[in-house]
Amino acid sequence: MPLFMDIHKNVEGVTAEALAEAHKKDLEVQEKHGVDFKQYWYSEEDKSIFCLCDAPSKEAAEAVHKEAHGGIADEIIEVKEGE
Repeated sequence: MPLFMDIHKNVEGVTAEALAEAHKKDLEVQEKHGVDFKQYWYSEEDKSIFCLCDAPSKEAAEAVHKEAHGGIADEIIEVKEGE
């Protein structure tokens, strides 16, 4: 299954607590879209969030965020894992 990184820019309210809650919501709905969110990273200073997931398509990854909390990514790119 393809691996995707989604990038959210200029997000207000980027905190550890807020992101943990959003990630929890993603995990609750991901299965019905065939997605598996692996990990996320963030920068409070830059107001940026990065989410890594296995998904059948970019659209499926986006659908999870949209349904779970409405946080649509600015960009979703397919990535390959390094050694």
